[in-house]
Amino acid sequence: MERRTLENHVALITGASSGIGEATARLMAQHGCHLVLAARRLEHLETLAEELEGVKRSVTVLPLQVDVTKLDQVEMVVEATLERYRKIDILFNNAGVGRLGWLEELDPESQIDRQIQTNLLGSILMTRAVLPHMQARKVGHIIQMSSVAGLIGAPTYSVYAASKFGVRGFSEALRREVAAWGIHVTVIYPGAVKTSFAQEDVMKRRTGLRSPKAIVLEPEVVAKAVVDSVLRPKRSVVLPFMMRPIVWLNQLWPNLIDWAVKRFFVERERGEVLK
Repeated sequence: MERRTLENHVALITGASSGIGEATARLMAQHGCHLVLAARRLEHLETLAEELEGVKRSVTVLPLQVDVTKLDQVEMVVEATLERYRKIDILFNNAGVGRLGWLEELDPESQIDRQIQTNLLGSILMTRAVLPHMQARKVGHIIQMSSVAGLIGAPTYSVYAASKFGVRGFSEALRREVAAWGIHVTVIYPGAVKTSFAQEDVMKRRTGLRSPKAIVLEPEVVAKAVVDSVLRPKRSVVLPFMMRPIVWLNQLWPNLIDWAVKRFFVERERGEVLK
């Protein structure tokens, strides 16, 4: 497959103020890609934009404040991007939040609704706003940030998994809708990511467990996978590699996974409730 280039392309990245979004912006800037950085924290975006414009003389960066759950703000970001650059080559739907916990303990508004709205609806709204432009040009690449939790459901991840399974289904249908226009759709499924909305810290407080250090990813590792998926288009990327056998096992022998999770996690953590 021919390797592409990011030179003089325009990438719109949501959730760009920290973590995977920021790391991806830094790497794309090194490749000579113009950037539109969108997130809620405008002050941090402006600082990052100033820094990235110094990476390469040809790179320009436009920071924009957005709440991806608000249609008017989403449309404003797309309009501002097209006014500045006249095109959007890459959309990286990275904005996301996570709140882990047993379902009955999650607050319906601040924890359940917010995750579904941000992780799933936000991705849908942003894609819908960008898509007509990509269809008119018959070119584009949409990258969706899901999670291994979008492939395997696990206790305390119920709502987060629902939002990420939703991203998976949305992206699969979208890929088949837009392929005729030459538009690529890639879904990224990372495992635990360092500093990812303090997911690991929440798990530690609630269960006393942490993911093994060997499978906790740095944001830069995920960013490289994102950029590589643009340079060599792929349908999906699961990382780290050692997570792939677990995904396959869950598909082939779900009863075994159900038993193991019940025996070694739920019964241990919820013993008092089960009595």
